[in-house]
Amino acid sequence: MNLAFVESPVQLLNVLEWTHARGGPDATATTVVVLPPVDPMSRGQLRRMAELARDEGITVRWQEARGDAGAPLKTLRALAGLVRRAEHIVIGDPFSRYVQLLLTMVRARRLTVVDDGTATMEFVAQLARGERLVRWHRRGGSKGPRELVLAPVTAAARRRFTPTANHTVEVFTAMPVEAPPGIVVTANEFAWTRTRFGPPLITRGADLVGTSLVETGVVDPVPYQEAVFSLARTHNATRYFAHRRESAEKLHALEAATGLEIVRPDLPLELIARRGPIGHTVLSFPSTVVHTLPLALAGTGVKVAVCDIAPEWLRESASPRAQGFLSGVTETARDVQRLAPWRVTSTAVGEI
Repeated sequence: MNLAFVESPVQLLNVLEWTHARGGPDATATTVVVLPPVDPMSRGQLRRMAELARDEGITVRWQEARGDAGAPLKTLRALAGLVRRAEHIVIGDPFSRYVQLLLTMVRARRLTVVDDGTATMEFVAQLARGERLVRWHRRGGSKGPRELVLAPVTAAARRRFTPTANHTVEVFTAMPVEAPPGIVVTANEFAWTRTRFGPPLITRGADLVGTSLVETGVVDPVPYQEAVFSLARTHNATRYFAHRRESAEKLHALEAATGLEIVRPDLPLELIARRGPIGHTVLSFPSTVVHTLPLALAGTGVKVAVCDIAPEWLRESASPRAQGFLSGVTETARDVQRLAPWRVTSTAVGEI
């Protein structure tokens, strides 16, 4: 039995891509455990993705793992038997403390990490460098009390991500990665998405893809809003596809300042774009979609363009790694048009 753990809609989408790529009866012998976050947007998209997974013959188990102090322990107890019986473990977020705790109970000899967006790039790079697992947008300084308590768990999980004679490790990804020796990298080409949806109706205008870089404390909200305004005006964009973690307050401000139609997708953007309608140009900041949309929209004629993040957009509190990581996301993207970062000017500020 394959047992997958997902905490986001994109992770569940990539489990579906992984099962499709494997093919045969083994592909549907998969149980997906959804460990939903608390924000309503993510939960709504996860429920829609769960419906699609069930349509593919996959068993989906919705496991509430957050909300009260006792939830983590209850979740671990509820899943212990399932984890121990699994022959192949599939995970979507190797940085997740939940996943790392669950890995301490794993007996399976096969482990697969499916894409969690651009975080996969940092995960593989940290494995190759022998570093501890830290999300790229967080400062990697001194460890706090929680990190010290969980350090043995993180260390044990990291050993599970290192292949040995007794267990294999696979990374299923659409991202450009150079894995350490022994780890098998399988290309995620979004074949399931292209098979199940589209081709889309293409409109004359452009669409803009939002990012949660403001919410994660990386980018200052003022230059971000000004850049959205400038891109929309320059490229005749009419819609703004919000990231599921963008705040309602920020989106209201963007709508008022830019006149864009704010769209809250009920599915990951790769599926929304493939179903259509979609603009002839999709504009994005450095994010997962600059790698995945060219694959999902292959053969449609839709152009994907990415606007770099200027250093002055970053907050003083942003991780020192932020600029380099975001630049790497853009520089390694294939089949996209690169746009120079928009620079703040007094004229543009006045227009907004």
